[in-house]
Amino acid sequence: MLDPQLEVSVVVPLYNEEESLEPLYREIGEALTHVPDFEIIFINDGSTDGSREALRRIQEIDTRVRVINFRGNFGKSAALEAAFRRTRGRFVATLDADLQDDPAEIVPMIEQLQRENLDLVSGWKKVRKDPLSKKIPSRLFNFATRICSGLKLHDFNCGLKVYRREVTQAIRIHGELHRYIPAIAHWSGYRVGEKPVNHRPRQYGKTKFGPSRFLHGFLDLLTIMFLRRYVASPLHFFGLIGGVVFLAGVVINLYLLLEKIQGNAIGGRPLLILGVMLVIVGIQFISFGLLGEMMAREPKEGETYQIESCWPEDQGE
Repeated sequence: MLDPQLEVSVVVPLYNEEESLEPLYREIGEALTHVPDFEIIFINDGSTDGSREALRRIQEIDTRVRVINFRGNFGKSAALEAAFRRTRGRFVATLDADLQDDPAEIVPMIEQLQRENLDLVSGWKKVRKDPLSKKIPSRLFNFATRICSGLKLHDFNCGLKVYRREVTQAIRIHGELHRYIPAIAHWSGYRVGEKPVNHRPRQYGKTKFGPSRFLHGFLDLLTIMFLRRYVASPLHFFGLIGGVVFLAGVVINLYLLLEKIQGNAIGGRPLLILGVMLVIVGIQFISFGLLGEMMAREPKEGETYQIESCWPEDQGE
């Protein structure tokens, strides 16, 4: 059950961040000194270094700390999804575990959220302490996302965000859609704002994201654009394509029928094959749309990750 005194849930996904965890834990505690009550949820996404042992030490000395250990590396979206299902605070803050996000920004962001009556405040790394190899692709990514989403944010993928709890309970993220959480929330009718935040150089380790993230980001953008427009009515997408293709096939076949009536041979003409193929393909597209409509009417619940253990033991949502 939700503790009425619990104000803030801090969610920290991590993968192989052993050196950063204890300093980050202390910084979060200092940043939330004046918060009546809070919890910290670390999600260990299958780390292979000493992160698990570091989290065990932290959890044993502080009952406000909760740890979720995944059985493998399922990705940041799965980590956030698992934590969002288990948060208890009125407000939820997320930040990365590499110490580049400053926990001191959490309270000012919550104050902005309340002052401006927002549902989500996303951090903006206005002065970003990263190499150009990350800055330039990030700017291109944010530009494309602004155009496609209609949401005028400078930084969609900043790990530092604060939410009202109802937002984290309502949205569902999978794959690598964590990059687009502000856009998803915006499309769901929630009020989204932005705040410039302090961004710091990485102190330990190295980034866990390689060049493939750019391709994945583009594919994810196509995914959410499709989901936004057609997830509830897939027949509108497949039916439109199928209808146009089917109609083209019918027109070709009617033309050939007239040719046949006039006594012209049509059996060996490639146009006949094309006409028949277009009709078949059009019917298939329409069938896909109908099947999609049937599936959309029966939403399925399921998790795309496997939890090995929770510290303390999970008592249910």
